Amino acid sequence: MSPSLILFAVPAFFALIGVELWLCRRRGRPDYRFSDALANLSCGVGQQVIVSVVSGGVLVYLFLFERAALARLPEGAPWSWAACFVAVDFCYYWAHRASHRVNFMWAAHAVHHQSEDYNLSVALRQSWLQRALYWPFFWPLAVLGFPPGMVVTTYTLNILYQFWIHTQLVGRLGPLEWVLNTPSHHRVHHGVDSAYLDRNHGGVLIVWDRLFGTFCAEGAPPRYGVVQPLASFSALRANVDPWRRLARMAAAEPRLSGKLLVWFRPPEWRSTATSPDEGPLRTDPDYVLHDVARPGRARALAAALFLAALLGAIAYLYASPHMAAGPLWAGAAVLLAALAAVGALLDGPTSLAAQGGAALEPSSSCGAPLVDPRAR
Repeated sequence: MSPSLILFAVPAFFALIGVELWLCRRRGRPDYRFSDALANLSCGVGQQVIVSVVSGGVLVYLFLFERAALARLPEGAPWSWAACFVAVDFCYYWAHRASHRVNFMWAAHAVHHQSEDYNLSVALRQSWLQRALYWPFFWPLAVLGFPPGMVVTTYTLNILYQFWIHTQLVGRLGPLEWVLNTPSHHRVHHGVDSAYLDRNHGGVLIVWDRLFGTFCAEGAPPRYGVVQPLASFSALRANVDPWRRLARMAAAEPRLSGKLLVWFRPPEWRSTATSPDEGPLRTDPDYVLHDVARPGRARALAAALFLAALLGAIAYLYASPHMAAGPLWAGAAVLLAALAAVGALLDGPTSLAAQGGAALEPSSSCGAPLVDPRAR
């Protein structure tokens, strides 16, 4: 995503989050919690900083387009853009689906699902590593002759579209539900309930899920989060803990082949060497949402530090295309350290369960779950 598009979208993102927050407060809805929303935004800022530094996937695409393209589509033709839109959305579906079914990809993508709330700030909760893992799914488009600029722009618009579907304030949208990914469909995708797990992977279009058997319509309100809760509001922990957990699983395997295969197994897979999951699971009927009691001064300091990091990141993204490697990496390190400090302020020394309430198992026509959620 080019810096210009990011910087153009940021004001709109925050304005829409503000509108949604105002509507939720006016209607008495508990869709937003301060620490969770700030953690979501911290993940998003960190992701954009990382993307500005690491661009290997784009470089491979450029190499394949220059050396292996079977043809080159005209960038000015409307039909080329239409074909690129469909092709990018198709590739996104398979990348997204794989990120739910392959352990090392799930370790990155889990970040986006860790929030136990569901609101527009969750759309900005992005993994710091996921983009690099998604690029290989788009490399075939280079061989087919889709110009790099066209693919990057179309992919960016695909991601921007998905911002508005992270809300509970929009119900079903009639006939559009058959073709487009909507808030109702994406609420299902973020659900941890057995009928909802690993469903609705589409980006803009929901037709791929309908064609390939991963579609599920929304029934009862989902429970949001991941089955093994993060229990932290730290953006750094959000991005590191899933990899640490996977590394511990690999270390426990007695054979080298087992250690390697762990990274490619599905997330629900367990062996006899795997330690039991620690703590309550999000799918437990009596589970309460993770929360932390923090004094007002700590919350204010966390907000101020985040605002400083956000403004610093905007300036960094403006300057990054013209920066040498040393200042580029140093600036990224400073910004990520600031975001880690925000998380430390939000987590504090103690935590308590402040919200909760059991949710009913969803009533849905989706049939049997694709996986056992308690093993996830």
